[in-house]
Amino acid sequence: MQYDEAPDEVLMEGVRRGDGRAIAALYDRYNRLVYSLGYRMLGDREAAEELVQEVFLRAWRQAHTYQPSLGRLSTWLLGIARNLAVDELRRRGSRPQRTDGDVEEQLEHIASTSTDEPAEQLAISTRREEVLRALDELPPPQREVMELAYYGGLTQSEIAERLNQPLGTVKTRMRLATQKLRELLREMDQVSG
Repeated sequence: MQYDEAPDEVLMEGVRRGDGRAIAALYDRYNRLVYSLGYRMLGDREAAEELVQEVFLRAWRQAHTYQPSLGRLSTWLLGIARNLAVDELRRRGSRPQRTDGDVEEQLEHIASTSTDEPAEQLAISTRREEVLRALDELPPPQREVMELAYYGGLTQSEIAERLNQPLGTVKTRMRLATQKLRELLREMDQVSG
């Protein structure tokens, strides 16, 4: 089977069956996206390259855990990458690398390095704009905790400490922000679909 042009679900089905061509195609499709996030968080090319290898090894071993109904394949892979990067940063006793610029610029960079396919670029660009619009609709305290967690790689306890807020407040803001984002993105999908 040719996986180069296959939809993500078909590609992951091949990975689940242990088809080496499928994992190679998965790597070709998403390695730059994973590397970009790893490099942004770790600030080290060698560590980002190692992270990429570990992400795709885990994707190979844990392919059965991916559920398309819960989100896009790229989101699943980036979740694995983010968790591994946070673990590495904790092991080092350091914080994620900060880059100049705001969240929009970071998303622009990640999306621009993810693929050369025009249709996929358009889909990523559209989704990025939807996420940014949804983030803009969050109350500032909810948006702040989401950005610190995802882009800063901070735990809820670390966010509470940084913001000098009770842990319960941070947890509530995260839960409410997650629910609101899910609702907003679902509404946007219904309008565009």
